Amino acid sequence: MRTIPGWLFFIVVGASVVATVACAVIGYGVAQQVALDAADAGIDTAMVSFDLFAQQQPTSTPTATPAPTNTAAPTNTPEPGVTFTPAPTATIDPMADIPELADPSRRTILLMGIDERTGFTDEQAYRSDTLMLVHIDPIQKRVGILSIPRDMYVSIPGFTQNQRINTANYSGDLNDYPGGGGPALAAETIRDTFGIRVDNYVRINFDVFTVLVDTLAPNGIEVCPTEVIDDPKYPDEGFGTRAIRFEPGCQRLDAERLLQYARTRATQGGDFDRARRQQEVLKAAQAEFLSLGGITNFIGQIPTVYSALSDSIRTDLTLDELIGLARLAGEIPQENITTGVIDNRYVTLAKDPTGADILIPNIGAVRGLIQEIFNPQPPKTLAELRILAEQENATIAVYNSTNIGGLATQTRDWLASQQVNVASVGNMPVPDEGLLRIRDYTGKRWTARYLAALMGIPEERIEVGSDGLVSQDILVVVGTDIQPLLAPPTAAP
Repeated sequence: MRTIPGWLFFIVVGASVVATVACAVIGYGVAQQVALDAADAGIDTAMVSFDLFAQQQPTSTPTATPAPTNTAAPTNTPEPGVTFTPAPTATIDPMADIPELADPSRRTILLMGIDERTGFTDEQAYRSDTLMLVHIDPIQKRVGILSIPRDMYVSIPGFTQNQRINTANYSGDLNDYPGGGGPALAAETIRDTFGIRVDNYVRINFDVFTVLVDTLAPNGIEVCPTEVIDDPKYPDEGFGTRAIRFEPGCQRLDAERLLQYARTRATQGGDFDRARRQQEVLKAAQAEFLSLGGITNFIGQIPTVYSALSDSIRTDLTLDELIGLARLAGEIPQENITTGVIDNRYVTLAKDPTGADILIPNIGAVRGLIQEIFNPQPPKTLAELRILAEQENATIAVYNSTNIGGLATQTRDWLASQQVNVASVGNMPVPDEGLLRIRDYTGKRWTARYLAALMGIPEERIEVGSDGLVSQDILVVVGTDIQPLLAPPTAAP
């Protein structure tokens, strides 16, 4: 079987996420676990071929050994009372030939997906459709992933007027920016804007996404839309558009549909919702690739994958660095992976001089988010959260999303008993009978977290407020599950 470069195997094992290789930094543990699962199942681990990074050795011709003259079959009759114990079988360590990362320093990698497709190669440069920063801490074994909206309006080095951040790659390639063209200019733009040094980059096109998903997950990957997604003007394979639609509920999507799901912006939250779906695809892809069948299917198609992808990936990481990062990624537990999105809590909607929509970043708020993702701290106590929430001085509204009358007022009174002031109460336009949740409209994240902790709900129920329903900073959306919290304490017998 043909040996492929380490960078390809590194990307394939953990990639196929939103036209980026974000999974590559956190997903190599999948491959390691597959080898162990294969050994447990009695499959020859050599067939799984984890030593793909090793250089091919020249094949030597075996020398014939003369047969022994004594051909009598030996006998091995045990003496009475003597028990023979079989020799232990040697355990094959699939990581034995994978070198460790030589430099244990923290590093930040810029991951970009560009809208370049087979058959359309007339363009000299491309805008970045997807941008993610992946921060890796080899000592603490932590990874932070930050999604950056492509319409964020920033200053790009060498240009007099601000532009969308997705044009940095285009301008850098078009003008042959020193040090690496488009990726180098994109990295410099991020450093100038947020004070983050980008150490390396990986850039791919969407052919990589479809080839990898088709290869590693031929039966598709399951995602769970929470609302109807109806996009009548999704870009097609050429330069036109087509209509796509997704119904709410869990469903298995093939590579083409999965890419549509990850790329469309036809929801109320636009690019922010898209970034969250991309991270959903990332997690779903990891779960899918834990299947032994997915890896063994890929192994048989390595020559095809290599031929298809060799011209679709650009990176300044060396082979040894990729291999070392891959090994490190296999040692990072899921709880040490932190993700975040620069959404409407960290930007202001505006228009550029041509009248097009742009996002003006709140630099201070974004830097706070980056600190939180790249340098996560231990969970805070309720008292600590309250202090931080008081500093934000957020205004709070409570709306009832059930058909049970009076729940919003009862919730306001309960919060008042906890020394939390509520500015207004009301009803949701359409009751959904859902669970209690909190919407953050203006980035008052500590207030949202304090309320979640106070009311005993997980932080996953903190939503981004983008509907303009209230003028307050925070909206508590009351669900039927709040009733036990509001019930008066039962007197002891």
